[in-house]
Amino acid sequence: MAKTLVLTEKPSVARDIARVLGCKRNGNGCIIGDKYTITWALGHLVTLADPEVYGEKYKTWKMEDLPMLPEKMKLVVIGQTSKQFKAVSALLNSNEYDKVVIATDAGREGELVARWILIKAGCRKPLQRLWISSQTDKAIKEGFASLKPASQYDALFRSAQSRAQADWLVGLNVTRALTCKHNAQLSAGRVQTPTLAMIVKREDEIMKFRPKDYFTVKADFGTFTALYKDSKNQARFFDAAQAQEIANAVRGQRGVLTEVKKQYKMKAPPAAYDLTELQRDANKKYGYSAKQTLSLMQSLYETHKLLTYPRTDSRYITKDVVATLPERLKAISIGQYKEAATAILRSKPLQTKYIVNDAKVSDHHAIIPTEQYVDLNKLTRDEIHIYDLVVRRFLAVLSAPYEYDEVQLKITIGKYNFYAKGQSVKSAGWKALYDSSLSDDSDDDADLKSQSLPTLNQGASVTAKEIRIVAGKTTPPARYTEATLLTAMENPSGQVDDGKLRDALKTAGGLGTPATRADIIEKLFDSFYVERRGREIFPTSKGRQLISIVPPDLKSAELTAQWEQRLQMIAKGSESDKKFVDEMRKYATSLVSEVKKSEAVYRHDNITREVCPECGKYMLEVNGKKGKMLICQDRECGYRRSLTIITNARCPECHKKLEMRGEGDKKTFYCVCGYREKLSDFNKRKESAGAGKRDVENYMKQQNKQKTSSNPFADLLANWSEDS
Repeated sequence: MAKTLVLTEKPSVARDIARVLGCKRNGNGCIIGDKYTITWALGHLVTLADPEVYGEKYKTWKMEDLPMLPEKMKLVVIGQTSKQFKAVSALLNSNEYDKVVIATDAGREGELVARWILIKAGCRKPLQRLWISSQTDKAIKEGFASLKPASQYDALFRSAQSRAQADWLVGLNVTRALTCKHNAQLSAGRVQTPTLAMIVKREDEIMKFRPKDYFTVKADFGTFTALYKDSKNQARFFDAAQAQEIANAVRGQRGVLTEVKKQYKMKAPPAAYDLTELQRDANKKYGYSAKQTLSLMQSLYETHKLLTYPRTDSRYITKDVVATLPERLKAISIGQYKEAATAILRSKPLQTKYIVNDAKVSDHHAIIPTEQYVDLNKLTRDEIHIYDLVVRRFLAVLSAPYEYDEVQLKITIGKYNFYAKGQSVKSAGWKALYDSSLSDDSDDDADLKSQSLPTLNQGASVTAKEIRIVAGKTTPPARYTEATLLTAMENPSGQVDDGKLRDALKTAGGLGTPATRADIIEKLFDSFYVERRGREIFPTSKGRQLISIVPPDLKSAELTAQWEQRLQMIAKGSESDKKFVDEMRKYATSLVSEVKKSEAVYRHDNITREVCPECGKYMLEVNGKKGKMLICQDRECGYRRSLTIITNARCPECHKKLEMRGEGDKKTFYCVCGYREKLSDFNKRKESAGAGKRDVENYMKQQNKQKTSSNPFADLLANWSEDS
């Protein structure tokens, strides 16, 4: 009897599907059952060939060999995972199987992973597609009961392949052109570069900003506070004398309550999480990087089966998911969530109008809990943090709105008007699930909103106990954190002038995708274009210079908008992928020509007097993600050495993270407060406290990973495909 071969993206997913389908016998790179055999990729097993595959001359980087425009783009097996590819290829070509089920991640890149493996293996068997949003047993069973013909996703594959080929043509050609022109490790891409441009632009705005003193006039009426506003509703004065004149005029004078407004208001719950919104909140509340949040989500999705597919850009679910909500609520009815989940279950029918919207769901619905039973003891602290965010948001979006009465008062003292606001909560609704850690109140009179106002009647006479002039300074725009940078990448409309392109960018979800934004941000750190100080992101001199020398097209989000507009059309079958890629060849040619003609100059301004032990050139000092490093300025040498590393060890005096410096026996912890301690003494102190050496061993492993590296110039090639 012929069997079915199932191709998954990762071993963990393969094991889950194998268990559900009753496959128990281990084979070579697969798990075998009576009706099915499950095999797996390790992410991408096949990729577009590096330039040197197209000719010996491309093994060295020379400007005269650019642009690189292969007529037919070749696929190659990735060396590190070639053993698994051989196993998968043998299975795909075995007569034992009469059809193949593609069960890679249900999205554009997942489609690409599978199709490139099938093409490289020469598989011509009938194909079906498993398309599911969670890895629970129930979802897998239902998915296999309703497999789709793989041909339904042919256009999606052509869109994904077009994106990859365009990024190769543009990214590699511009990267080689910039690197050859300036003899420095420089790279550019259609998503990475405009993201960096936003950071550089923000820093320029901050540097040019000059703070101004301003003044507000506040009146304290004992039971509430009011703020003076002029006829244009402005509360700030940039002239201290004017503020003083108003304060003097009203001090000690009786006022009249000329207006009392009481208005019922309702605030709907926030939408469920997509990946970007979750990464934003995780950065705000816990300081997690976008990449860290995605990694934790993958674990909760694949390993624990507690949350649905993470790489989604939708914040809603479809109508057909509504029937599963009671089971999901029962699954999370534990501990601190039990009371809220039980209350929602008791409400008939369920309040779903804030979470259901078929029109706003494309490949995958919002991130929500699965029907899997939860054992919080099996989760790490970080996994619990992410799980908590998702569960609270899920409960919130199914809860009642926040209801309150907003009271606004207008007090007239002579010819001057003071205003007060207050809230009286009628029903906490969804807000009962939250504290103020994710609050975004930022306006001048936010402090007035939360005050409780006494019951007052219009026409009543009041006297201020105190009139205060409060001084302040205007502040520059805030530097980006990962949370705010993710927001800017999702909504970069300020960079795009053309209305249609702006709409296309909005439809496409901004710069990058929820799945790739974390890697793009990490790449900016890894390339030393930006550095992190606390939670704020600063552009480095290298990053600033890159933005000054790259072709202008690559600095704007318009390029991504144009690409995404056309890639969506390819995915819908309304545009030719061949035409798109041919145009990208011409575009890459024009960009290389632009770099060649440029008179821009790149200078290393972080050069030290430390000599590279391998090539003898002076080294550059850079701020890596984990501390300071020395790297060789010669792109072909690539030597690097760690100088300091920020550890997870805490200062015993001020509790900030300690920095480790030195080599061998001289390794010493330093703190910004002035505290220092030798590593040997630190070990003794930890041992006496019963902590052992494990923490220190972990720090050492991190340091050793960063201490030396092979050629990071080669890493440029390995990492070129950052713009999906």
